[in-house]
Amino acid sequence: MTKIDFYQIESDEAPLLFSCRLVAKIYRLGHQVHIHTEDEAQAKEIDALLWHFRPESFIPHALDNIDEEAPVRIGCSKMSEPNTHQEVLVNLSGSVPDFFSRFERVAEVVPLNTDSRDAARENYKFYKDRGYEIKYNKISQHSASKNV
Repeated sequence: MTKIDFYQIESDEAPLLFSCRLVAKIYRLGHQVHIHTEDEAQAKEIDALLWHFRPESFIPHALDNIDEEAPVRIGCSKMSEPNTHQEVLVNLSGSVPDFFSRFERVAEVVPLNTDSRDAARENYKFYKDRGYEIKYNKISQHSASKNV
């Protein structure tokens, strides 16, 4: 059964920057990642961030609508449903994607703003009501490097 991890950001760190750090750690651990975004604009934004957020390291990645092999794929509902990566889903969309249960793990990134927190509560309830194992991580400025 899919395991769910919530990462609640408790600092002013930008959610997409935190997501890049999370993806980098998952990639370094040898896992394939699918990043599910809210829309194409957010997909392109995290694509650009992954190229530059750590100049000393490279994370091979590609947008889902581009026919390239990569251990990290980025997409949204409008691009296509992921069909290659089934290990870790990083969900930035604000809602639970229909295909989440195909993945071994789901990482739900919870930004600091109230609207995002409300959406995360709905997602948490969705998973809990269906019996999924959930782990909740509060990410503060001091714990950010330990939990990611």
